[in-house]
Amino acid sequence: MDKEKKQALEQDIAAQRAEENMFDQAAVDEVMKKYDRESNTRVWEGWQKWAVTAVMAAFSLFAIYVTLFVTWLDLIRYPSFLGCIIVIGYLTFPVKKGAQKVNSMPWYDWLIMLAGAAAFFYVVVNAKDLTVRLGTMNIRSYEIAIGIVGVLSVVELCRRSVGLPILCVAGVFFVYAMYYYWFGRGFGPARAIRQVTIGLFYQTTGVLTTPIQVCAKFIVVFIIFGAFLERTGISDFFINLANCVAGASSGGPAKVAVISSALCGMVSGSSVGNTVTTGSVTIPMMKKTGYKPEFAGAVEAAASTGGQIMPPIMGAAAFLMAEYVGVPYSDIIVRAILPAVLYFLGIFICVHLEARKLGLRGIPRDQLPKLGQLMKKIYLLLPLIILVYLVSSGSRTMAYSAALSIVAAIAVSLFDREHRMTPLGILEALAAGAKSSITVAAACGMAGVIAGCINMTGLASKLITAIVSVSGGHLIVALFLTMLCCIVLGMGVPTTANYCIMASTCAPILIQMGIPQMAAHFFVFYFGIVADITPPVALAAYAGSAIAKAPPMKTAFNATKLAIAAFVVPYILAMNPAMVLVDTTAFEVVQVVITSVLGILALGVGLEGYLKGAVPWPLRIIALAAGLFLVYPGTVSDIVGLAVVGGIFLFQTFTHKKGAAAA
Repeated sequence: MDKEKKQALEQDIAAQRAEENMFDQAAVDEVMKKYDRESNTRVWEGWQKWAVTAVMAAFSLFAIYVTLFVTWLDLIRYPSFLGCIIVIGYLTFPVKKGAQKVNSMPWYDWLIMLAGAAAFFYVVVNAKDLTVRLGTMNIRSYEIAIGIVGVLSVVELCRRSVGLPILCVAGVFFVYAMYYYWFGRGFGPARAIRQVTIGLFYQTTGVLTTPIQVCAKFIVVFIIFGAFLERTGISDFFINLANCVAGASSGGPAKVAVISSALCGMVSGSSVGNTVTTGSVTIPMMKKTGYKPEFAGAVEAAASTGGQIMPPIMGAAAFLMAEYVGVPYSDIIVRAILPAVLYFLGIFICVHLEARKLGLRGIPRDQLPKLGQLMKKIYLLLPLIILVYLVSSGSRTMAYSAALSIVAAIAVSLFDREHRMTPLGILEALAAGAKSSITVAAACGMAGVIAGCINMTGLASKLITAIVSVSGGHLIVALFLTMLCCIVLGMGVPTTANYCIMASTCAPILIQMGIPQMAAHFFVFYFGIVADITPPVALAAYAGSAIAKAPPMKTAFNATKLAIAAFVVPYILAMNPAMVLVDTTAFEVVQVVITSVLGILALGVGLEGYLKGAVPWPLRIIALAAGLFLVYPGTVSDIVGLAVVGGIFLFQTFTHKKGAAAA
């Protein structure tokens, strides 16, 4: 009887904890709709819902089939992909927020959808003829009109699914391209429109350039794989694993948030989506432990944003980087390990110091998942292991590896009654993958517009000349100016399109300054990503603040402070490419890792004002300076930084012992 009472009491406690800690699902959905445009979708019910689901699933199957088995001309493959995206995109996204009437799609949406898709399928049907005529720019007047309709349909879909920031950027470059041909080349308005339309729609230098090509060939299959992986329950596994590893330590819930968000974020590919889904569990836990609301929201936002740089998936940007840099995907994920570890170590250090400063405890061990029970679900990692092995070994193509991993995800789901995939579940996973592909494809299309305008006008070389001129040839100034460009251009832009813009506009500047290509691309990728937590357009931080019920701007500034490593690591790898294993030796790698870790620790101490005890302001400023010395590559700066950090540690240890003895 006592045993039964004990079990009943434990169940009551567990239910109470769940009620206190879990963010209401309706509130989660509301936050997603506010900060994540992907969540503002049409509402389909009844047979209409299943018809749309079938169309979505058919698109996923089509994308997998074409990627694996078909070798088409570029003017067949990529326009057919975008034509399908236009169809499923307008079936999914209404004209504005709050226009989600059940089973409703206005006539003008049908018109835009059909006209936009028809424009791309016109290219598919006439691909061979157009290929011949493009050599002499012999494009007919009505084909220019078709091209304008096609480009505008992508622009409108991007506005609905991604938002205005990327359109503002694309608009500026488009206006410049028109000015260049109209006045710079003296073409006049009609000929300028004709030239820009041909470049953006018919040639593979605009909408159909590298971002869409990589999206159609690789990214869409990996997004579908992510949809299947989520349905195996791997997110719950990651959160429980993080609880086992760090839940009982000082300030445990915040450390759980860092670890689980790193693991979940690399698969989700969305800073906002990851902040809301994992944050609905971790943020209330952090608040209950004793963290301030703005700090709790900031921890989740900073960690979720970092998920985009976490190998092996890196929010799908790794595949784009491999294409831009011209190296195997396996090279990218190996080189991304050290920077990603340093980023999360920086957040972890700040979280730990904050917990020690506030005297926060961890979660009692009897309330944590048991590691033995958790290990029974270790098979959930099998699809990821298969994916990484196949891609790294080079035995299969990336798309084929993703397809096999989808099969593995279905197989492992069969071992879990709660997450077992039925034929209906597989259909829904295919549809979910298609739905997630819309935003990425639309954003990649806009990134193609930006890249096309830059390439057509030779603007890249002018930007490089301007930055080099303003910096006076000083590398650190050029890096700072490039950082500002990346943060501004990356505001409110999804990971994949974000990187495409950075790779087209900012990376060439650094390469021109003598930075190795790999290091330059990592630099711009990192600073494009942190736009999600950098005010004023810090969408991930604002989403975290909504869940934490904290002031948005305070949360954003806390997230920026926590992610200090994201602002430091890119400078390290730009000035010392040993961080990304470029032109280096094992000794240099070890040296840069040790000094970087100590530098980030010193920066954390300076920002948090705590080590063994409270650190006074003069010493905090010295710690910040020492951290920057350690981060800056060079033997002299390393020695000075080590000496200062060692002195601070000894001073804190002596002061702490003296205070304890007096007490």
